[in-house]
This record gives sequence, structure tokens and C-alpha cells, in this order.
Amino acid sequence: MPTISKRTVDALIASATPGSLRDDALKGFVARLNRDGSLTYLFEYRAGRTRDALWRRMSIGRHGMFTPTTARQAAQELQSRVRMGEDPARERAIARTMPTLSTFADAFLDDAAAMAEAHPEKAKLRPRTVANYRSYLRVHIAPALGSIRIDNLTQQDVQRLHQRIGRTRPSTANRVVEFVGTLWRAAATQFKLEGTNPCGGVRAFKEMKRERYLSLNEIICLGRAITIAETTGVPIRIDATKPTSKHAPKGEQVVRIDPFAAAALRLLLISGARLREILHAEWSNIDLERGLLTVFGKTGRRHVLLSPPAVRLLESLPRCGPYVIPGALQGKPRADLNRPWRTVLRCAGLTGVRLHDLRHSFAALAAGSGASLPIIGKLLGHSQPQTTMRYAHLADAPVRDVLDRAGAQISSALQIEATVVPDRTAEPTACN
Repeated sequence: MPTISKRTVDALIASATPGSLRDDALKGFVARLNRDGSLTYLFEYRAGRTRDALWRRMSIGRHGMFTPTTARQAAQELQSRVRMGEDPARERAIARTMPTLSTFADAFLDDAAAMAEAHPEKAKLRPRTVANYRSYLRVHIAPALGSIRIDNLTQQDVQRLHQRIGRTRPSTANRVVEFVGTLWRAAATQFKLEGTNPCGGVRAFKEMKRERYLSLNEIICLGRAITIAETTGVPIRIDATKPTSKHAPKGEQVVRIDPFAAAALRLLLISGARLREILHAEWSNIDLERGLLTVFGKTGRRHVLLSPPAVRLLESLPRCGPYVIPGALQGKPRADLNRPWRTVLRCAGLTGVRLHDLRHSFAALAAGSGASLPIIGKLLGHSQPQTTMRYAHLADAPVRDVLDRAGAQISSALQIEATVVPDRTAEPTACN
């Protein structure tokens, strides 16, 4: 069998008869004359070492773009890859269909948003999470990594992005890397990607998590402030020193919050639920007789246990549509509680308190009442025990009470002056 060379290729073209010329020195190297008179260099191989392994054929290129010598070199490189266990034809096919990171992320988020809308009980991402991820994609990921094919994404690419964002916003940098890791895992499942996740070796920046727990005295202040803001109203405060400040409106000089906003704030306080779980709660998902609220929240479908005060609060609310806390648009839930919350905080004289801190405070009071960490996790709807561990130091309150009493008895027996142990169950004084 002749070797593919310039002489044999020229002879094949001159014959004008479609056919193939196989090389006798390099197995699988083929020169094929097509019906239109063009000549293509090919490489054929078996994808695997078993008898049932498939035969594959790869096009190296057209004669003219390749000479017999350069085509042979390309075929030798392909042969080396096959001997190393690779499947070049499959890799090329995957590469042709492999999307860029931005393209895949857009499709991923579109699917997640559609699932969250149609089947919230099965959705892995909530609408708010999808919105946050879209923001990360638009602001950070797409400009830096969006044009990279997702199977070519490297740890160095992710590391550079993480460091750049982390110079000013370390928490955002960590969330961006988590999102890119989620995208890669989804692509690995869909396209059968091999190798490790490029985000796996990126070390997260240390974050200082905010932990603000309201005392009983502060909760009393907050409760009174909600009542005042709902009924008599909170006086309007105008800062004349600011150039953008407005004049006080004529007529009534107070601002009130509507009853539904007040009810939402009270429900957050006495249920420990997440903000969106309360704002998106529907009457059809509430069982007042059993004291259960079924929500589709951050961790999926779960049941929020309602205490008797929460049940009475819900019974007192008028039903103005499908949602417990209706929004401005008919049939839509309320978007947020930002303005009512700022008004209540100003009335209560509290600063640095977020709405999510009401959830932390609920857990802190439960821990102080002797509830175990598994029970607290169940009340809050935590899917991971590690999430509840932040309240571990608070769950020691009953142990501390026993320790104080035992220490007082022993010190008395030893005739040691001990500091009087305060009664932790005493009712705190009310706020001013």
C-alpha cells in the first residue's frame, strides 16, 4: 500500500476518480478524493481498546490548507492522543456545542426562574436568588469570564476574578465564586465534563457575619413602636441641613404604616420566618386550626409552626386577595417592608437592626428558653445543622442558670462572698 506523499496525492487528484488512499506507515491516515474534485485528509481510529469500541473518523483538513507533510504531522498528534486514552472526535463534537459561560448562565437562570414561577415547591433557586445571580453575572462574571467556553474555565480564571472583586467586596466575591461553581456543576452534569470544579480550590475570604439579637426590652420597644406607627403615627422628621431634604407636608405631620405592614412585622417577630416566607404567604397555604403555614422558601417546601398569638393575628386580618400581605398591585404580594421598618425603628429608637435580625432574635429567645439546637433548626427551617450552630452559645443559658445556682450554694458552704446572681427570668423594664 503506498505512502501518502505529494506524488501519490497529485496522482490521485489527476485520476479524477473519487476514492481513498490509505497510508501504509501511519495507521488511520487517509487521503480522500471527493466527488467535487477536492481532497480531504482524514484520521480514523477505534475509540477504545475493546472489540466493541466504535470506529471514529476525523477530518484533518482540505488539501491546500494542509500539505501531505503537515497533514501527517496532525494525524500523528491525533494518534498520540488516542494512545493516551483520549477520544479526539468526541472532544471536537463537544467543543462545537459547548456554550460560553455567559450563554450557559443565561439559559441556567432562565430555566431556574421558570421553575420557581411554575413549581415553587420543586425549585432549587428562589426568585430573589435568581435576581441576585443575574446581577452577579451582569456586573462581575460576564465582563471577565463570559466569553470563555465553560469546559475551558480554569481555577486561575476564577481566582483572578475572586481577588479582583475581593479587594473592595469580599462577601460578594465569595458569592460570585459560589455561583460560578454551581454553573460548572450543572454543565458537568449536562455535558459530561471531566476534571474538577475550577472553583473548588479558591479559598473564600473571611466574612464577619452580623449577629444582632434583640433583648426582651428592645422587643417591647419594637412592639410599642409598631402599635404607635399603625395608630397615632410617627412624627415626620425633616433634616434641614441636607440640601435634598423636603419641606414638611401641610396638614398632618405624622407618618403611619398600614395594618398589613404592621401585621407582617409582628409575624416576623413571633414566628421566626424569613421575610419572603411572610410576604409571599398565601391564604390557601394556611391551616389556622392546626397552626401551620406552608411556605416555599429558601430551603424548599416547609411548614412554619404558628403559635396561638400568630393564629389570632392572622384571624384578625381581612382577606384582600390570595396573599396574606397584599401588595399595591391586585393579586400580587407586597414587595418589601423597607419604609415601614425604618419608621418603626425611628420610633423605637433602635439603630443597626435589620429585618433579618428579628429571625435571629426569635432563635436566641428559643435557645434561652431551653430549646435544643435541633428544635431551633426545625423551627427556623434550616436544611443543614451547621447553620443552626451559630446559636450554640445561646443554648447554654439553662446550663448557665444551673451553674450559677450551684456555684452560689457551694460558695455559701465555703463562706465565700459571691455576687448575687440576677434573675434572668425577671421581666425587663420598658423602654422610654
